[in-house]
Amino acid sequence: MTSAPVDVPNPKPSENADDEEMPRVVITRRRALLFGLFVLSAIAFLYYVLPKLTGLSETWQRLGSGDPIWLVAALLFECLSFAGYVILFRTVFVREDRERIGWRASYEITMAGLAATRLFAAAGAGGIALTAWALRRSGMERRLVAIRLIAFTALLYAVYMAALVIFGFGLYFGILSGSGPFGVTVVPAIFALILWGVFLGVTLLPGDAERRIEHWAQGSGRFARIMARVVSVPASGAEGVRTAFRLVRDREWGVLGAVAWWGFDIATLWACFHAYSPGNPPPASVIVMAYFVGMLANTLPLPGGIGGVDGGMIGAFIAFDVSGGYATVAVLTYRAFAFWLPTVPGAVAYFQLRRTVAGWRNEGRATKAAVARA
Repeated sequence: MTSAPVDVPNPKPSENADDEEMPRVVITRRRALLFGLFVLSAIAFLYYVLPKLTGLSETWQRLGSGDPIWLVAALLFECLSFAGYVILFRTVFVREDRERIGWRASYEITMAGLAATRLFAAAGAGGIALTAWALRRSGMERRLVAIRLIAFTALLYAVYMAALVIFGFGLYFGILSGSGPFGVTVVPAIFALILWGVFLGVTLLPGDAERRIEHWAQGSGRFARIMARVVSVPASGAEGVRTAFRLVRDREWGVLGAVAWWGFDIATLWACFHAYSPGNPPPASVIVMAYFVGMLANTLPLPGGIGGVDGGMIGAFIAFDVSGGYATVAVLTYRAFAFWLPTVPGAVAYFQLRRTVAGWRNEGRATKAAVARA
């Protein structure tokens, strides 16, 4: 695996890296009770109330009648999706001189981060915090972690936004097969173009903007130092986006992991539609667009997007003239593969990661002790 090019000095472990605690959520009895009630009510709504609203009263019976061959295919597609995520992670974060993060640690970090994302939505903030913690504990400098996290996110969501533009306008203007309601095709496509403009605009900041800001703030008052910290955020963002562009320009094959992550996840949904109606599933272009429109609900502050993403996808399919009952069964089956199933290995990876990081800490202490003796 070749290294990710970044215009940053060689990282050094931060002084307090070994003492930094793993991100956790303080779970009180009241919080656990509220969380459990929310999950149960969301599941009850999705599996009992929503089917009646969509004209499918026998959801459980319909869920058990899927074609097993297509369901196995859905499982394989989801596994390939996660494999693409791990490959992208290694392409962006792992360098040849950073042997601590091998394939096993990469798997643990990505799966534990995805589990945190599932349980604590907010557009993946929980997973980002856990990933950043693990990278810092491996010895990576904070600024480099921030830059590469931005590059990683930029690569992932560049595919997302490109799909919204291509399939949104393609469906609306009849280039792709399927209906093209304005609200679920052109509006998301325009939103994606605006975000693309923001990303490209950020890259116009000069490469040494952060150094200039720090130089300007030296010897100035407290207000100047606060402003310097605030302005340094877009500077780091610009460096992260430029890093993503360089990875693509240098033809790092691992960036295709972003395409694999989204593509195979959509293939899981596609297989679920085939499992319940082999003869007449929605067009592939409709499945792609409804998938990405529904995923916008993941920004809602719901645990794992439970209810939001499901309802968003089902609503998008209904807008594309797909039967509500058919869409409900396919989407709920897809969510079982994409959300519920990976949560178990993700939780296991979380505890494995704790042991891995503890091993890194012991290695670092042993090395410091050996240097001190020498």
